[in-house]
Amino acid sequence: MKTIDCVKITLFFIISFFLMACYQENKIDTSNIKINLKIERFDQDLSQINPNNLKEKLPQLKKKYGNFYDDYFHKILNVGTTNKNEYVGIVAQILEGKPFQDLQQETNQVYPNMDKFKPELTEAFKRIKYYYPEWKAPRLVTYISGFQVQTPIGTGYVGIGLDMFLGKNSKFYPALIETVPRYISRRFTPENIIPRVVEVITREDLFPELDNDKTLLAKMVYNGKLLYFMKQMQPETADSAIIGYSEKQMKWANDYESDSYAYLLDQDLLYETDYFKIQKYISEAPFTPGLGEKNESAPKLGLFIGWQMVNNYMKENPKVTLNELMLERDAQKILKEAKYRPSNK
Repeated sequence: MKTIDCVKITLFFIISFFLMACYQENKIDTSNIKINLKIERFDQDLSQINPNNLKEKLPQLKKKYGNFYDDYFHKILNVGTTNKNEYVGIVAQILEGKPFQDLQQETNQVYPNMDKFKPELTEAFKRIKYYYPEWKAPRLVTYISGFQVQTPIGTGYVGIGLDMFLGKNSKFYPALIETVPRYISRRFTPENIIPRVVEVITREDLFPELDNDKTLLAKMVYNGKLLYFMKQMQPETADSAIIGYSEKQMKWANDYESDSYAYLLDQDLLYETDYFKIQKYISEAPFTPGLGEKNESAPKLGLFIGWQMVNNYMKENPKVTLNELMLERDAQKILKEAKYRPSNK
């Protein structure tokens, strides 16, 4: 064997060993972290009550579900405070109504149980607790909202509005087009439950937005950090599901990343603080105005670009831990040290 071949083989093993060591270093072990995850079916418990027995049964339900019970009737269904008996009559009307019964029937068909979601949710919660040991996993409670709220978070709980995850073929969604646009309802699928639960915990519980810096750059980096964190908690989940894109939108965002960033620079938008000027780049919409032809661009491109900035920042600064990243509030520092210079793929 020639000397040069020996050198190549030696280098191959050295590089392979180095890459494996890096992989092992970055991989976290959650096997010793205990999460007793339960998904409680408030929707089924409520629907099984005979409307004639509400005065007797509702207090039992209130005792079982605590804060969620009060928030559900008062804030989600808007039937009034549960401290007064007036709401009981309204609940009876809801339970006896055909709309609620039809919705509960389809919900039961799509979700006879929630078992298939438990392993992935448990692992995501374990990963959160790995980085934040003091974090307490919330109770998960399913309910029917009447298409009002998808994943609310309250004291000690995260709700899952199952009527907003019935799948693209649900007979209910076409009738909602005036109140729930198609670009929103297309995500009302079972596959979106876990990403949206992790998102609301990330966004509202762990890292609520501070109102100190109102620039577009600050909002891009803040949301980019959230998306980066969510991906670390769900490493096997597609990027499109993390950010809430369709596959077509994800492809567009990747293909035109450089053009999109160049547009923001050209329009001098990174340090813009006028919310009416910057909201189109960070808010839910069918597309991002000003970018792409025939309204084909991906929406909320500010969030996507912020995510790529943070990805670059972590690659350029391998010693920075996830906890340190989430504590870093200097968006300008992250932009500078990310050395973010995208090129069209």
